[in-house]
Amino acid sequence: MAGMEHHTRPVHPALRPFVGDLVGYASYGDPMELHRGLPSRFMTLVITLDEPLGVAWPGSPVEKYDALAGGLHSTAVHIGETASRAGVQISLTPPAARELLGLPPGRLASIVVGLDELFGRTARELTEQLREDPSWATRFDLIEGLLLRQLGQRNAGTARPEVTWAWQRLCASRGAIGIQQLATEVGWSRRHLTDRFTSELGLPPKVAARVLRFERVTGHLRRHPTTRLADLSAEAGYADQAHLTREFQAIAGCSPRQWMTEELPNLQDFVHAEAAVSKV
Repeated sequence: MAGMEHHTRPVHPALRPFVGDLVGYASYGDPMELHRGLPSRFMTLVITLDEPLGVAWPGSPVEKYDALAGGLHSTAVHIGETASRAGVQISLTPPAARELLGLPPGRLASIVVGLDELFGRTARELTEQLREDPSWATRFDLIEGLLLRQLGQRNAGTARPEVTWAWQRLCASRGAIGIQQLATEVGWSRRHLTDRFTSELGLPPKVAARVLRFERVTGHLRRHPTTRLADLSAEAGYADQAHLTREFQAIAGCSPRQWMTEELPNLQDFVHAEAAVSKV
């Protein structure tokens, strides 16, 4: 029987500044051919519960991981060519990189590494424990236990407060604030802000703003899939629907309509209706 199940729970209060979501998933039926891991404001950890997960950047070969960590990125990573159907995904805020992983978030930008490169034998032991225990509650306990033990144990220094503030300001505006205005508010030149921001987070602030605006659009479409793209384009600050479509092609590697057809179930009727009024 084909289908998908998800399990979530609120994270421990001490982890809330660093962990966005803690999600367990399991799918039934044929393994997915391709899933696009879209950019967002979060870094990602994935620990599989069965087979290794296949991951590839566009134009690069597939690499497979039992457990992985990925930083901020500005183009979709492709997930597929794998028999893996179950795992746990943890969304991490950029400050979590220093606090939980022991390195600046920029060190992981636009790459994926095996979790054992960061946690060594502990990552392999955790993966084995998660696979042996069938209880989602216990699996979440094991992951939270590891992350809580990491707090205060990693000496990765601290980010410049101006950069932290600039990132939070961008997130609050969902990418709508101009970089020159951001630099003025921080009290730095635009170039200095760009250099320090890129060094810390791995993405220039202008690119981060594009990611946040794109995240706003995809989040809206997940919640309200029947929204007209022309209306959403204007609301999110794009010049028009063609501008939004170009951003989808550049970031996701496909049109909005193709992404919705592939990623959002039961939307065929909507897509056909939308196609009748727009060719973009």
